[in-house]
Amino acid sequence: MKLNKYLKVCFMIVILLIFCFTPLGSVPIGPIVATTAMVPVIISSLTFGKRIGMIMGFMFGLFSFIYWTFIMPAFPTAFLFTPFAESASYKGNFGSIIICFLPRILIGLTPAIMSDVSNKSIMGDIFGSIVGSLTNTVLVIILIFVFFGNDNPVIAGKGILAVLSATVITNGIPEAIICAIVCPPVAKILRNI
Repeated sequence: MKLNKYLKVCFMIVILLIFCFTPLGSVPIGPIVATTAMVPVIISSLTFGKRIGMIMGFMFGLFSFIYWTFIMPAFPTAFLFTPFAESASYKGNFGSIIICFLPRILIGLTPAIMSDVSNKSIMGDIFGSIVGSLTNTVLVIILIFVFFGNDNPVIAGKGILAVLSATVITNGIPEAIICAIVCPPVAKILRNI
């Protein structure tokens, strides 16, 4: 007997909740911290397709919004993810909501597309996991530039290519490697149970 699809999705939502509201969502790797909260979204996208993946991405955005608004609003970069937080010289705005939700929703779309193109092969799932992870990293940085400009304290006067390159190297690649190792085998198991 196969587990009901909705039971599996509920299981993934519970894992996402745990990742978003505990230290499990951020894994220290040397001097950097890799965000692992996207793992349940990518697994859901690979397993259940674009629609469920995007719903899971929306849930990730919602949990992030709740976290930065109610749990960590005083954190110096919280204003990037909620309009209700501010740093010394910046206050969140409508762009904060877009930064919080859009990249996370697209995390749920891109892996499913890559997996579908490859007929759910292991290489397609690996590539989809990498693309899904990098979707978040790249879009967050680009949207920070779009909504908060080049002079905000996170960017500190650096060019978008310099910040994007540094972020991809220090955070994006380790996160993509984690996703490429963890997500495809778990998605394969979930498809078969």
